Order: sequence, then structure tokens, then C-alpha cells
Amino acid sequence: MSKAVRRELDNGLTAIVRSQKGVPIGSFWVWYRVGGRNEVPGITGISHWAEHMLFKGTHEMQAGEVFRQVSAAGGSLNGFTWIDFTTYFETMPIDQIDLSLKIESDRMVNARFDEDEVASERTVIISERRGNENQPTFFLSEEVSAAAFRAHPYGQGVIGHMSDLEGITRQELYSHYQTYYRPNNAVAVFVGDLDEDEAFARIERAFGAVERGPEIPAVRTREPEPQGERRVTVRRPAPNRVLQMAFLATNAAHADAPALMIADAILSGAKSIGLSGAGGTLGRSSRLYRSLVSTGLASSAGSSVSLTIDPSLFTIGASLQPDSDPDQIESIVSEELARLATEPVPEDEFNRALRQMRAQIAYAMETVTSQAYWLGSMAIAAPQRDSDEFLRELQAVTPADVQAVAARYLTPNRRTVGWLIPIDEASNGAASE
Repeated sequence: MSKAVRRELDNGLTAIVRSQKGVPIGSFWVWYRVGGRNEVPGITGISHWAEHMLFKGTHEMQAGEVFRQVSAAGGSLNGFTWIDFTTYFETMPIDQIDLSLKIESDRMVNARFDEDEVASERTVIISERRGNENQPTFFLSEEVSAAAFRAHPYGQGVIGHMSDLEGITRQELYSHYQTYYRPNNAVAVFVGDLDEDEAFARIERAFGAVERGPEIPAVRTREPEPQGERRVTVRRPAPNRVLQMAFLATNAAHADAPALMIADAILSGAKSIGLSGAGGTLGRSSRLYRSLVSTGLASSAGSSVSLTIDPSLFTIGASLQPDSDPDQIESIVSEELARLATEPVPEDEFNRALRQMRAQIAYAMETVTSQAYWLGSMAIAAPQRDSDEFLRELQAVTPADVQAVAARYLTPNRRTVGWLIPIDEASNGAASE
């Protein structure tokens, strides 16, 4: 696998290219540094809504034309929004890749934001929010995040509050688009069967004439250090009790990030660094699975850590069996974290976690789409960090590194504990057993 090469256009667009010979295909992505992190109360969810609007047509292409043309060319496409970014991509036969560059350079500046389309999409976004609310754990995750972040906008999530979704105007959406969808706030990534110089030349032809925008509003807020444990309780109709613990950790640029990912692998199995975040059956040998699921105390248990611009959360979750004692579950999780912080991980267990992580890296590097995802997501979260070097750092983590980060971050003073307590709707919200 060749090394990715990075260049910057005169208008500020960062371009990253990895030449991948042998398969006549290419994946092209454009990443914008805008997501839930860039929102304030009153316009939460606006980045996600703006993402939807870029599929609603430009002055060049009518609504639906992008899907039709990419499908006719034998390609696939998508777009999504997260707390740190909004991104769009097409994976195409290499002889059709210029269509992808045309689509993305066009909608970078020419999206129409038609009034009727805005009104129609408001209904779609609100329905999406209501669909999320039908999942028992949605409100729990929302409350835990809000409690874990006292100041930082990460605590607002991505989908947005219902009152904001009902009130955001077309002009606010369009202003948000004009502010953040600029080449100096974007990263273009290509992985596929083109020489580097040819790929950069095509990106220059497609995007070079797009004017640089003004300086992007800075996110100045930094989450203060936690001063003690926080707790939330959510009472909703649900099949079982659910525990969520969230620990304020660190960001992707920090030297501790690789060790935190290995700590996560030891607790619940290595996760994919590609488009899928699942650990799958790799987690069956992990500590949380053995202590909570194999013992019959929980139907599922896991952990996760994210690579983000600013410090974010290391989370642990468990869905309890009906007769399980919540205090016992909390105690077991706390004991597992204390053991991780005070005892070196045995060599065989540690090596198993490293093998799992190597396997996940190998799987993610199999496709040009996942390679482009990894390059782009790291360019957003940690632009000064080499994405290939980060993968090598992951495989160089030691048991002492894991013990140190567990002692540093996974402590009671840094945690927010959330419980979902099932209620019986027929009995006016009384707790059900």
C-alpha cells in the first residue's frame, strides 16, 4: 500500500491522494470541518440538516440527478454528519471518477436551498429525530452526553433538539452552508487507480477556481476538568435496564489516543477503523463480555472510544437481564476498570487484543472506500498527525501504556453514570420490574 500524499491548493483546500494500483476503481470524498461541534443553542442539528440539503439539487443538477448519474455510472455514494465533520463521497469505476469531482465541486458552492425543499426536509429531519426517540437508549445517551459535557458543544450531539428543528429558518441554513462549505474549510481525499500527479491535477481542475471563504468561526470552548462523578436517570418504556458510563478522555492528536484504543479492545474487543465500528465476535474474549454477558448478568456489554478534534468520551454500556442487580453491575464494571488501572494486562490477553486490532486495520485497508474514510477522518480530527504513523503507534502500545491511560482517564471523578429505568406506560410511569 503506497503512502498517502498531501498538498494544499491556493484556495486553501487540503488534498490527500493515495495511489492504489491493480483495481480500476476510485473513491473520492470531500470532508467539511463542520458538525455538532460548530453549533450553538438555537441551531442545534443545523449541520445535519444542511447535509441533507446538498442532495436537493444545485443550479447545475436537479434534485435526484446526483443519485441517477452515479448509479448509471456503476458507482455508489453517501453523505453523513458527525460532531466534527460533514462528508460526502462517491466510489466509482476509475474512468467515471471525474463525475464525482464534478458533483462535489458543484455542490460546494451552488446548492440551491429551495424554500419548498427546506420545508419538505424539515419534516424528514423531525421524523428522523422521532424515530431515534423510539429507541429506548436514545434519551439515555442524550442525557449522559449532556451531563458529561458541562460546557463543550459535543454535549449537544448531532440530530438537534426538537424546538431548534422546528424553528431553524431557510436563511439560517443557507448562511451556515455559505460559512462552512468553503475550500479553506475542506479536505478532499482520493484513493484509487490513478497516479498521484494525475489525481492532484484533476482535483485542481475541479476545485481550483472555487474562491476561498472567510476565516471559519473558532470553537473556543474547552471542557473544564471534571470535579467529581455525575449521575442521570432516565425513565422510559424499555425492555430492560441499561447502564451507560462515560469518562472524559482525550482527543485524536494526543499521545494517549492509541493506548486508549487498545484499552477499549481489551475491555470489549477491537473495533473497525473503517466505515463499520463494530467489534463483532472479537469481543467474546474481552473482559466486559466475560464478566457480564458470559455470567448471565447482561444481554450485551461493550465500550467505545472516538478519535475527535477535542477531548471526548470513553464509554461503557450494558443491557441488564431482568433479574440482575444494578448495583452489582456497576460494581463489576468499576472493578474491571480498577484492575485495568492497577494490574498489567497478562501477555497472552494483551497480544490477543493487538492481533484483533491488526486484523481490523487489515480489513479496513481492503477497500479504497475505507482507506479514504480513514485518511479523511484523521485529517479532520488530527490534521498534524500522520494517519499511517498512527496505525503503527497502535501496534506499538505496551501493557504499561494501557495501565497508565486507564489510571489517568477511567476514574470515578471523571465519569458520568446514566441509568435507563423501564417504566410501564399503562401505570402512569411507575417503574416496572
